[in-house]
Order: sequence, then C-alpha cells, then structure tokens
Amino acid sequence: GSQDSGVHPGQVANLSKAKMNWDEFHCINCIIPLSSLCDFQLSINAFDYNCHVDLIKLLKQEGELIRLRKARQKMSELFPLTEGPDIWLEYAQYSIGGMGSPGGIDKVRSIFERAVTAVGLHMTKGQTVWEAYREFENAILSTLERIHTLFRRQLAIPLMDMETTYAEYEEWSEHGVSEMVIHQYKKALQQMEKCRPFEESLLVAEPPKLAEYQTYLEFELKEGDPARIQITFERTLAENCLVPDMWAKYTAYLDRQLKIKDLVLSTHERAVRNCPWTMGLWKSYLLATERHGADHQIISDIFEKALNAGFIQATDYVEIWQAYLDYLRRRVDFKSSKELEELRGAFSRSLDYMKQDVEERFGESGDPSCIIMQIWARIEALHCKNMQKARELWDNIMTKGNAKYANMWLEYYNLERSYGDSAHCRKALHRAVQCTSDYPEHVCEVLLTFERVEGSLEDWDVAVQKTETRLNRINEQRAKVAEKEANLARQEEERAEQRRKTKSDKKAQKKIQKGSQFGEKRKAEPEDHQDEWNEDSEQAPKRHRGNGDQTTEYMETETGLFGKSAPPVAAAVQRQNDDKPELRNDNCSVFISNLAYTLEEPEAKLRTLFEPCGPITQIRPIFSNKGNFKGYGYVQFESQVSVPEALKLDRLEVEGRPMFVSPCVDKNKNPDFKVFKYNTSMEKHKIFISGLPFSCTKEQLEEMCKSHGTIKEVRLVTYRSGKPKGLAYVEFANETQASQAVLKMDGMEIEGNKISVAISNPPRRSVMDKPGASRLTTDMPRQVYGSRGRGRTQLSLLPRSLHRQSGPTNKVENGTTADQVPTTASSTVNTAAETKALSNSDFGTERKHMWQYFFKLA
Repeated sequence: GSQDSGVHPGQVANLSKAKMNWDEFHCINCIIPLSSLCDFQLSINAFDYNCHVDLIKLLKQEGELIRLRKARQKMSELFPLTEGPDIWLEYAQYSIGGMGSPGGIDKVRSIFERAVTAVGLHMTKGQTVWEAYREFENAILSTLERIHTLFRRQLAIPLMDMETTYAEYEEWSEHGVSEMVIHQYKKALQQMEKCRPFEESLLVAEPPKLAEYQTYLEFELKEGDPARIQITFERTLAENCLVPDMWAKYTAYLDRQLKIKDLVLSTHERAVRNCPWTMGLWKSYLLATERHGADHQIISDIFEKALNAGFIQATDYVEIWQAYLDYLRRRVDFKSSKELEELRGAFSRSLDYMKQDVEERFGESGDPSCIIMQIWARIEALHCKNMQKARELWDNIMTKGNAKYANMWLEYYNLERSYGDSAHCRKALHRAVQCTSDYPEHVCEVLLTFERVEGSLEDWDVAVQKTETRLNRINEQRAKVAEKEANLARQEEERAEQRRKTKSDKKAQKKIQKGSQFGEKRKAEPEDHQDEWNEDSEQAPKRHRGNGDQTTEYMETETGLFGKSAPPVAAAVQRQNDDKPELRNDNCSVFISNLAYTLEEPEAKLRTLFEPCGPITQIRPIFSNKGNFKGYGYVQFESQVSVPEALKLDRLEVEGRPMFVSPCVDKNKNPDFKVFKYNTSMEKHKIFISGLPFSCTKEQLEEMCKSHGTIKEVRLVTYRSGKPKGLAYVEFANETQASQAVLKMDGMEIEGNKISVAISNPPRRSVMDKPGASRLTTDMPRQVYGSRGRGRTQLSLLPRSLHRQSGPTNKVENGTTADQVPTTASSTVNTAAETKALSNSDFGTERKHMWQYFFKLA
C-alpha cells in the first residue's frame, strides 16, 4: 500500500448511489458481514483507500484467506509502494539467495545495476547501495577491474561521507588513485558541498519536509543536471506521494526535457496510481501515451480507468472527455468510415455519460455551455460537410438554457457564415433577436450589418422592424426595473433620514436634561449656526486597523477650528476654503493623520511627499484655535487616478512617526465605511510573532522567514509614535508554509529574546474596543460635577490602607499588546474585601489622618 495511511483527498464514494441501492443488501433476519459492505463500497469507488484498508482488516478477522489474498492483490494494483534506497537494498539482498541457480549471479548483478540507477544518486542513502554492490562482487571473487570500476563510479557521484569512500579506495588500490579519478572526485566533492545546506535542512526537518524539498528542487533545476533533478524529485515524492502538484511538476519536466518513453510513461502511471482523484494527471497521462505512440487499446484502457477514478467535481469529467475526444479526432482519417463512426459514438456516449452519471452524482452536468456539443458540431461542419447534423446539435444546445445568451447565438451564426448559407444565417440572427436577454443591442446590430451587406430592401425593412420592436420592449422592461430600484432606494433613504432625525431628537433631549441637571443653560455658540456638513464634522474621523494593531484616531475636520484668536493667515486660508466649497472633492482626496504636532511648514512638507503621486489641487493642514498644527490634514489631487498612488504611502515614516494615509470619506453619508476591517477569524496563511527585540527590522525578519516559504507581506506592529511593540505578522503564500514556519521558529532566540510564533488568530473584538463604544461600565459610574465643573484638586477619599497595587502585566495575546492596566478607585473598592480586615483603632487612625489633610487644605 501507499506509505501514507491517510485518506486520499477526493476519494469520496458515491454515497447517494449507495443509499439508493441499500435495499439490495437489507433483508429481515439477515446479518450481512461488514466485509461484504466494503466490497459494495469498492464496487462504487474502487479508489477508496480507507475502504481497502478496512476490507483487509475485516478479512483477517473473518479468516477468509482466499478473499484476503485477492484484496491485497487488488490494493497493490491500485496503490503502489513508493520506491526508495531501503526497498532496493532489501530486494538486492533477497536476490542474493538465488545466485546459486543457473544465471543467478548475472540476475543479482542486474538488480544491483537497476538499484544504483534508481537510487545511487541519493545524497544520504545511496552510499549503502554502492557498498552492498561492492561487497557482493568481493564475495564472488570478481576481477579487480570490476571493483575498480565500482569505486570510480561511486567517487564521481556527490554523496555524503564520500571522503571515507575515497580513503577506503586509496587503501584498497595497490597502484594508487589515478589523476582522472582524483579530478572526478574533487568535482563531485564540490557539488556535494553546494548541496550540504539543503541536506542538513532535510535532516532536521519534520516529515513530510515539503517546503525543504521544494527549495532543494529549485536549486537543482537551476543547476540543470537531469540525473540530480530526477533523484531529487524521487526523494520528494517518496515522502509526499499524495501531493498532486509535485507529480504534475515531475511529469511535466520529464515530458519536456528527458522525453525517455519508458521513464515518462512509468512515472505517469505512478502519478495516477498515487493520486487517482486528480484529473490533470490522467489528462497528462493520455497525452503522454499518444505522444510516444502507444497502442489505441492501451490509451482507451487508461481513459476508462480515469472515468472510474472518482473525480471531485463535474468539470473534471468534462475535461477528461474532451482530452479523449481530441485524441480520437486526431487519429481519424475522414475518408474512412471506421474511425469516424468510433468518434461519433464516443461523442454520443460522452453526452449520455454527462446526463446520467455526472448529473446524478453532482446535480449538474459540468458543461453548461455545451462545449462538447459545440466541438462535435464544428467537426461535422468542417470535416464531414454535414451541416444538417451540426444544426441539430446547435438546436439541442439552445434548448439547454443557452438561448438567452448573445455569445451562443453569435457562435452559431459564425458557424453558418463559415460552412452554411445566407438563409440559415438570417434565420439564426432573427431567432437571436427574439431570444437574447443579456446583450440584445449587440445582436440587433449584427443583424442590421448582415442585411446591409447581403439583404434586399424587404429584408432590411423586416430586420429594422424586428430590432426596433425588441429594443422597445427591452427598454420598457429596464425602465420598470429602474423605477423599482429607485423606489427601494428612496424608501431606504427615507428610513435613514428617519433614523438620523430620531438620533438628533435624542441628542437634543439629552442636552436639555443635562442643562436642567446642571442648573445652567448652555449659551449658544457661533459654530451652532454653521451648515450641516460643518456641524457634523465635529465628530472625529476614525481610522481602524486590524490584526492586533488596533489604532483608533479621533480627530476634527478642518471647519470650525479657528476661533477669534486664530492667526490671520490661517483664518484667511480657512475663509477662502469655506467660500469655495466646490473646490472640495472627496473622491480625489486622501486623509493624512498621525503626523508630529511639531512638524514645521506641514503644507510644504505634504506637497513634497505627495507631488510624485500626481498634480495637487490643494493641501489643507488642520490647525487649532491657537494656530498650532494638529497632526492631520487633507491632500486633494486633480485626478482620482492619483489617489491609489497616494494610498501606497500609508505608514511611511515622517520625522520618526508612521504617517497614516486613508481615503477621504464623509462618515455622515457613509456611516458604515471602514478603511480597515478588524479580522477576528483565524488566518491560516499568516503567523503572529511576539517577543521580538525592539531593534529587529522588517528586512531582518523577512530574511529569517523566507527559508520557510514564499513571503507575501511582513508587518511590524508599532505604536502611533513609531516605536516598535515587539510584535509582527508575516503572511505566507499558503497554509502549509505558515505551518512549517510555526514549527521551525517557535521558541527561537533572536538577540537574546525568545520569540513565540503561532498562526494568526486575533481575539474577538469586544464592544469596548469598537470605535464610538462607551468607555463606561456598571462598575465605574459616570461622575457628575456641579455647575462649577470639575475642580482642580481631585482628592481620593479612600484610606490608604484600602488602596491596592496594580496587577501584574497582562500576557501578550495573538493580536493584543501587553499593557499594564492601572487600578482605579472603583476597582479598589470592589476588591477591598480581599485585603486584610482592619481593627477599630486602625479605622480611627486613618480617619484622623484624613481630617488633618482637610484642615491643611483649608
């Protein structure tokens, strides 16, 4: 059986068919052996690997020796045992037992030759096969020249520990080592040193070592030695025999480079036996057998095995049928009727197979566009000159739900133009005008063009009338749909307006309640009379970042920021922008934030940074009432094309801080818009690293991780100030590479820091972490101040003995930062019961200290 005992992907039995035929096995007062059920399962899907294993185990228990022998034979025919140095060595040693028979020595020698050809280049295990071969020749007292030859052949091959072999040859040879052998040995030794890092990585890697083998293969393919490439592929597949992509790469290399018939066809056969559920391997096998001139019966047998392989999707059966039909078409001599009838029979059988077997199994034919029938119709028209049969096929195609598509009618029209006549072309286009619903204008245009070139006046009038009638009907239908969509949009807008109004009323009610509670009425401010855009813009635009780097910035927009004390220049710029609202265009703008407050001449600095992205219309840095830069602003371009280029500058370091660049979106019009979405699901292709030294750079981290797979992105998590948090995310090309990186890197030490590596799995975002969520809880009630507001001196009226120290630093989680949470008064009160109980004298002392403190303040 196969070396891997896991389930073969895609080898799923046709369970619906099994349930349907269950009554054939079920009968009252009758117990059926489980082995019979396994036989029934295998009759449906012969490539069910686990079912074969279960059948063998059950037959052992039942003592059915004859059936057990047949079951093992059947499984060995379907699933091969992967070749390797150990298998070849066992085989050669076994054959030595029969060398006393006539011709036995020559037979053993031929087996050893096959072994060194197959696995003699194995860098780590090939040496054992060569040594066994030499020991055999020594045992039968062969000539010295034969043993010399074996030494020379082995020393010309790069193998691990080949220095020992060279020393043994020097000691064994009476006349020393020749210059030619020394030269070949040194050359092989240099090649071995090149391969040593890859071999060492394989020694420490955990099975199946796929990433390490892929790196090794890339190296050997660049080196270009066919023998080394072949042995590396064989070693890879010995431990990854159930990886279809690796078999596809190996067979493609043999097809294009070596082109040796026996090697190519045997490898294709091994590929489909190991991964029978992969349609691409069967398709390549069919092409390879045809390419090397195999017999027609052999190719047909391979195709029949492919149909019974148990593909996992309906389209796979369509492709394998197409490959076989292409082969049959290429072997047809259209002057002879025998091959042609066989081709037509195969086309008919394929259609029946799609309708019965494939649709029954998958609920679809896998060929909605009827590609097989289209090819058949074109062959009948082109090669057989049988347009009648071609039209019958196209009528059948249109009845399968394709009549509403313009491209299908135009394909039929082109067939008639090439091999038919004008009358049938006109008929096809008239039917297309009446039936097409996706692109009716295009079909109408084709009909009118056809009549301009070939039609009479009467034909032209009929075509114009039909196209106008059809287009008018289409436009009426589109108008009704558009009206319905407009009504739905209007209703949605009314509901949104109602929600905004309700929210506004609630805010006004809260202000009234708050004013009456404080005993004062808030004075009206000039800003209250600004327009709706400026009034809503008091709410800060928010910027969200996911994957643990959760930075939420609350900022003001540029309107209503300059008070009476604003500097004259800033106030003039502000008035100029307010007087020309038409200059603003959010679609051509980006929002810049997280800049340093001390940035000098922010407008000139931003212009220098963003001018390479495209022509700039205006730059609007935001200032406070005192004229100080607030760390954010807006850049508006002349064209919307410049916005994607500007977004690429996101997180660019500007004076020691990462600059954030995001699209400029009005949150009042798009309240649900988010630039970054916080991901709470497991990202299996991405790893999370914690415990990194703060000095670690992106380039250093990428260099450490690239040996484990293809890296798509490396992101170091930083504070808003740009300082590192010691966390990072590394995204790989696939899940396998990410898993390998976790296994290899977790617990690694970097500059004295032991890092932790795991698959990225950010924690669920609580309500308190979401933008705009209230930060107040039931444990910490809102403090209400009097009409004078909050006093300057805030006293803790809690005795010192009840104060509690802050807890230990929180543990770093996947996607969070280890910040120490300060203990508040409320949390101290909640946990006061856990402190040591106080006596009456202790309370008296604390009370005395508190009153002394009040008198000093007074």
